[in-house]
Amino acid sequence: MFNSFRLNSRLAAAVGALTIGAFAFSGSAAAAPLQLFPFIMTPPVQAAPPPVQAAPSDDEGTVAELPARLKRQIVSYASREAPGTIIIDTPNTYLYYVLGGGRAIRYGIGVGRDGFTWSGVQTISKKAEWPDWTPPPEMIARQPYLPRHMAGGPGNPLGARAMYLGGTIYRIHGTNAPHTIGTHVSSGCLRLTNEDVTDLYSRVNVGTKVIVLPMDRRADNSIGKRG
Repeated sequence: MFNSFRLNSRLAAAVGALTIGAFAFSGSAAAAPLQLFPFIMTPPVQAAPPPVQAAPSDDEGTVAELPARLKRQIVSYASREAPGTIIIDTPNTYLYYVLGGGRAIRYGIGVGRDGFTWSGVQTISKKAEWPDWTPPPEMIARQPYLPRHMAGGPGNPLGARAMYLGGTIYRIHGTNAPHTIGTHVSSGCLRLTNEDVTDLYSRVNVGTKVIVLPMDRRADNSIGKRG
């Protein structure tokens, strides 16, 4: 009986110790939960990488480079015309602004395409900065998709400046397509880069004489018949 009492006492003590340990374990677990599987590593959280900025396109912000011969420059040019006269060398796609003393400012220009060149003498009848564009009826008939009117601005085909020639439909004007300088591309108008037309515009006045040389001897010398 004494042995049974000692066994029961030891069993009770063991159960008590286990209960106290369980309470202690549960208290510490509540304060700081244990990781059940410490051998499984949680990957560290990384910040999202900064957005990659797209590289600019090759032609973004670039300006068409004119060939050396078409760049604005002062050249030797013998002429009997008075200083301030404009002479259009149609075959060679040059515009000369006569300075006198055997010199002139030479600009590269774009001229009329085949069948649309003309020649003769006119005067500047009007000047306009960032002009509106209203295609003439003759041009609309050939190209019905053209707008009937376009407000002036960087996207306007007449560019930064325009000088109107007499009562004709022709103009000396700028262009937003500088790669066409030196080519035969227009319907008879004479185009310069926006930088060059702005320079020329500052030099001429209403009434300035403009001489347009023929493409060749067979050229039609009439004025204002083509659009």
